[in-house]
Amino acid sequence: MTYFAVIRETGPAWDHTRGLREQDAWDQHAEFINAASADGLVLLGGALGAGDSFLLMLDAGSEAEIRRRLDDDPWTEMGLLRIRSIERWQQLTGPDLIKAAASTLT
Repeated sequence: MTYFAVIRETGPAWDHTRGLREQDAWDQHAEFINAASADGLVLLGGALGAGDSFLLMLDAGSEAEIRRRLDDDPWTEMGLLRIRSIERWQQLTGPDLIKAAASTLT
């Protein structure tokens, strides 16, 4: 598994007078993200701060794969979201890792 932290930010087509779920093609974007979660690409996702940027935790083979997959998001195509950064992320702690470490002690 290779994990990445991806920050996406609002693009030029984002309507700042409307909420997240009120943006054009919300249903199509949500369907895309749900499908990407179901197939194991998106592990976690959500808005940061005031909602002008979004964090996705992804399990992907490479940065190129991430860009290719996110290009299929309707909101990317429409200019509502764009990638600000992609960083490889190494998980050092969390419930699953703590449970795994504890099981080796028994």
